[in-house]
Amino acid sequence: MQSSDRQAEAPGRGPRVLVVGGGIAGLGAAQRLCCHPAFPHLRVLEATARAGGRIRSERSFGGVVEVGAHWIHGPSQGNPVFQLAAKYGLLGEKALSEENQLIETGGHVGLPSVSYASSGGSVSPELVAEMARLFYSLIDQTREFLHAAETPAPSVGEYLKKEIRQHMAGWTEEEETKRLKLAILNNLFNVECCVSGTHSMDLVALAPFGEYTVLPGLDCTFPGGYQGLTDRIMASLPKDVMVFNKPVKTIHWDGCFEEASAPGETFPVLVECEDGGCFPAHHVVVTVPLGFLKERLDTFFEPPLPTEKAEAIRKIGFGTNNKIFLEFEEPFWQPDCQHIQVVWRDTSPLEDAAPKLQDAWFKKLVGFWVLPSFGASQVLCGFIAGLESEFMETLSDEDVLLSLTQVLRRVTGNPRLPAPRSVLRSRWHSAPYTRGSYSYVAVGSSGDDLDLLAQPLPADGRGAQLQVLFAGEATHRTFYSTTHGALLSGWREADRLIALWDSQAQRPEPGSELGSAPPVPGSRGGWPHPFL
Repeated sequence: MQSSDRQAEAPGRGPRVLVVGGGIAGLGAAQRLCCHPAFPHLRVLEATARAGGRIRSERSFGGVVEVGAHWIHGPSQGNPVFQLAAKYGLLGEKALSEENQLIETGGHVGLPSVSYASSGGSVSPELVAEMARLFYSLIDQTREFLHAAETPAPSVGEYLKKEIRQHMAGWTEEEETKRLKLAILNNLFNVECCVSGTHSMDLVALAPFGEYTVLPGLDCTFPGGYQGLTDRIMASLPKDVMVFNKPVKTIHWDGCFEEASAPGETFPVLVECEDGGCFPAHHVVVTVPLGFLKERLDTFFEPPLPTEKAEAIRKIGFGTNNKIFLEFEEPFWQPDCQHIQVVWRDTSPLEDAAPKLQDAWFKKLVGFWVLPSFGASQVLCGFIAGLESEFMETLSDEDVLLSLTQVLRRVTGNPRLPAPRSVLRSRWHSAPYTRGSYSYVAVGSSGDDLDLLAQPLPADGRGAQLQVLFAGEATHRTFYSTTHGALLSGWREADRLIALWDSQAQRPEPGSELGSAPPVPGSRGGWPHPFL
């Protein structure tokens, strides 16, 4: 009887693989591996109670709001997130249209429907459009230094400011208009901070900035919520693959670990969880956010990461971009309004104003996007990046609501504007397993650092191969900060493992380290009971 059981299990033999992190990179890797017969012993360890990571849709205000990822950036045929969403039937007709897929935005945010000034009342749309043309023409220029022998400035911000000073020499308007132009430009700098996930464009490296690749297509949203995509990927996995509320404490690698349920077999990796559980594996795919890696760098890997890889983790930028949702009973904006810009007249990108955060955090808020109507609720979504965004996370809902009510009354010039009836916001910097929003290539780093982060361990080719692999948006050289970069990175690491085991299957070597792993007893997938 025992012998027939062993034979029945033999076709399912293969390595134990652990994926750490259930965001779209981890889910993408798991889905790819589950489709391959060599990987029946797979688990995804997710620290929280839900999958999706920085894709997080919540039911609120009578509809669905995106607390995390908002748009598909560049929804066209070259975008795997768009392709998957289309396959699953998660997109609207307009987003799927060929016309929408062909639009070239250059990665720039569109003009606002209305622009309010802090002095009360609207700003001339012509002036806003003129400054947007200037700003985005300069942003386009920043992408031209990728292969330059040297750059005119170390950062995107310093280059932009240098160019703006030169343009100012040709401005002939009166002083008040010049100051308003600078205030509009300051808002556009803050928008770019949201796009790049940084506190200041002075932190974003100029030379590699052009390496980020913008795909064609007008950015689109998911009518039923972005999380529908990760939910569908998760639903395609065998039911016992996902393990929730299982934060990992330390990944012990380059070792020789044993397990009572698999006598005689050794594993090069042991994953130790916060709850004391320990799980040996042949391969571990690490997909945790860069912010988490930065914070846990000294304790998350044992032995510590090679110096070069640890240095890359320190150097790559990772900042915070948050959303603040305000719910109103009645809209104060026009029916065709999609985007409200807020311009603070006393600001300029050329001045390093640093008032106390508690007095001026809200000046970093770039404005509001109008969400599709949720029946009885009208909802605005504001974006805010950087240290001001992180400070906002420390405030109470009441404080945030009061501050933004005052801002809206001030900019609209209506002191009796009804206060929002509720507020909801993201807190990505405070989230213990995220510690921010997404990555950027910081001054002092380059695309090589992202490639270095993506390299598996051990790096020297000795010992068991591909013990620790790395995926996530911060490991994609040209699509960092995006969901499609994250998904592609998960697929990349799955394919790396598949290639290893396919090559192993083609040249069986009895007794070899990789080719002779015996079938692992236990539940479906071969994992011992404590895992389930």
